[in-house]
Amino acid sequence: MILPEVFYSTVANKCPRCHKGKVFSSRNPYNFSNGLHMNERCSKCDLKYEREPGFFYGALYVSYALMSGIFILWFVSDLLWLHMETTTLLICVITTMLVSFPLMFRWARTLWLNFFVRYDKTYSDKPHLIQNNS
Repeated sequence: MILPEVFYSTVANKCPRCHKGKVFSSRNPYNFSNGLHMNERCSKCDLKYEREPGFFYGALYVSYALMSGIFILWFVSDLLWLHMETTTLLICVITTMLVSFPLMFRWARTLWLNFFVRYDKTYSDKPHLIQNNS
């Protein structure tokens, strides 16, 4: 099943092909010095993450969808339960988006990678299949 594999890869910050190597160099997305820095290649299966220059521009669409989801959740919860003033709702939405940006940035890039690279158990089971594509 593809959805659990994509979910695991995204949330755990793992390579979409082998689920062993890390996509981002730091585990903490809120590390301001290198929290958003991506590794160039997977340390386990040698997958090159940025397939071509500008590859991750498509992740902007994924990020937009994730951030829109946050807005929709706030809006629906306000309509059904919270009944806040417009200014208060706006402050809550903006604060939530600013605080969750580093996490959404990572998830958007990892999800974008998962659109193009599928999990392959042979890369995690047989390390002799790893090729260096330098």
